[in-house]
Amino acid sequence: MSRPVKHKTAKDMQRLIDLYFLACRVRNEDNSDLLSGRSEEDLLVINGIHDIHPTVTGLALALDLTRQGLIEYSEKGDFSETVKKAKARVEAYVEQRLFYNNATGCIFNLKNNFGWKDQQEHKVDANIKFHTIERKIIGK
Repeated sequence: MSRPVKHKTAKDMQRLIDLYFLACRVRNEDNSDLLSGRSEEDLLVINGIHDIHPTVTGLALALDLTRQGLIEYSEKGDFSETVKKAKARVEAYVEQRLFYNNATGCIFNLKNNFGWKDQQEHKVDANIKFHTIERKIIGK
């Protein structure tokens, strides 16, 4: 039995995604002037979002989903591009944070939410020579 759909259209979901990123920007910049001209309904949504920095889990919660629920929406036809673009916005934000002093948390986030990885190259020389060592037991 599948769960009931929380978002009927990708357009409805996109509206909430945009409000999520706006709420994060308002909190991050401490600039409520960015909210001028918004409807009461939009302001209620924005006031319910307390994130300063956009995250995948924060985005999911703003959409009234779990992180896993957001992943499931990314696999549904009309919602796929909407969710992927929203996650790309989070990824871009986190990637920009790498330029700050303490990037450890950002690196963790990028590896665990976006498939980034440390990559090292190793060159192996397969020409291995074996030498036989003889042992002689010398008796008394």
